[in-house]
Amino acid sequence: MATRPSPAMRRYLKRLTICMTIYVVLIFSVGYLFRHAPPTGALAWGAAVLPALPILGTFWTIFRLLEEETDEYIRHMLVRQSLVATAFCLSIMTVWEFLQNYEVLPPGNGGFGAAFFWFIGLGIGGMVNGLAMRRDCAEDEEAAE
Repeated sequence: MATRPSPAMRRYLKRLTICMTIYVVLIFSVGYLFRHAPPTGALAWGAAVLPALPILGTFWTIFRLLEEETDEYIRHMLVRQSLVATAFCLSIMTVWEFLQNYEVLPPGNGGFGAAFFWFIGLGIGGMVNGLAMRRDCAEDEEAAE
């Protein structure tokens, strides 16, 4: 049986939708601008940073969810998911940087920065939570027998 999302989760989903909508609009708009009428100087810096802002907003959105969620079990799962994401991202970026330091990989990352790997790690953390929930349910069933 499906349960209704908590008020905190509903606010999170609304904030996330807003951030990702703005991100999609900005990534295409700024890309178009740089391909067709590349800005220079301070305007180039400002324009290039614009698509990063909704990503920063997404990090804030996740933080707010952790702050606002009142269910301790859900909060525990969200913290574990974030820790897995952080460990995954730091591991990938550390290895990547050493490969670049020793010139095994060329400088740059082709647009795959820390945020990209953190979000992949968030998905992996969700899978870890799913496995943990299955394990917990199996233990509960065994204890009930």
